[in-house]
Amino acid sequence: MTRRNVAIVLCLVTGTLCGGKASGQTEQGSQAVDRSQIFRSESSIIPGEPISQSSSGFGYAAPSANDADLGVQAILKRQEQYRPFSFSASLPYYWTSNVALVPAGEVSDGVLAPSFVFAYQPRLMKTLYGEFIASQQLFYYDRLGAFNFTSFDAIAGVVYYLPNYHNLTLRLRYDYNRLTTDEWDEFFANHSIVVSADTPFRFGRAMQLNLGALANVSVAADPSGPQRSDFEVYGDYHVQFSRSFSMDAVGRVLFKEYYEGGRSDVSEMLALAADYRVREWLTVSAISTFAWNQSNHSVFDYSVVNLGGSLAVTFKF
Repeated sequence: MTRRNVAIVLCLVTGTLCGGKASGQTEQGSQAVDRSQIFRSESSIIPGEPISQSSSGFGYAAPSANDADLGVQAILKRQEQYRPFSFSASLPYYWTSNVALVPAGEVSDGVLAPSFVFAYQPRLMKTLYGEFIASQQLFYYDRLGAFNFTSFDAIAGVVYYLPNYHNLTLRLRYDYNRLTTDEWDEFFANHSIVVSADTPFRFGRAMQLNLGALANVSVAADPSGPQRSDFEVYGDYHVQFSRSFSMDAVGRVLFKEYYEGGRSDVSEMLALAADYRVREWLTVSAISTFAWNQSNHSVFDYSVVNLGGSLAVTFKF
């Protein structure tokens, strides 16, 4: 299928007039943002988890019921030296049931989505950290190469941990996102402010539930057609079966408000992942994601299933 044929299909599906360049850019940007979100199995706050969220992760022993009898004190525990730099590279491959994210006439394909993340997270105060992240992900389809695109993020912000308030984590970020074709021609750029709050609930030694909320507010976009703000609630249930093997179930609900056209969407996403850590720096994963989108413009409704796996390496220094 040629790039021209794909553009014609998109225009027929969305009911837009194809005579102008802006119309094609609007649909291309909107769909690419959705596809990049769906191919992430984790919640939107990742990457960037500099330290343990437990109270002992800050160099102090966990509180106990007898602390009042012992008086005011600080019991230090042995802690590894904090390493503020990290680099990760992953090579996921998925089968996706609905490449174009359309309500009818779905076409399936395979997609290779390598990603590279470099992060610097300096400690500013005892529980306050900076976040400076550069992330690049590429999407290459097996047969429908006209849908290939890349997504780049430059992130700057702060993370504040509150171990005395149920290990609450607060984040404030600026995120610059740039989408390009596989020939590196830009078709969408977005500037947004991201605010999130996340708290864990532990069940025994091997299970944990994280609940959180996030607001991603766009302040500028080019072109303006795909510009939107996202409001999200999510949950991540983690089970650690052994030192090497773990599983996660992630549920997300997104409310998407577009700045033009009176469009608003609600998306539900469910991801299941199994991770096996071969080495401290090497992880093999099996991943499945399911997504549903409902819009007040029914032409934007869709459902999609992604099944695949990933090989990832991570280095901290």
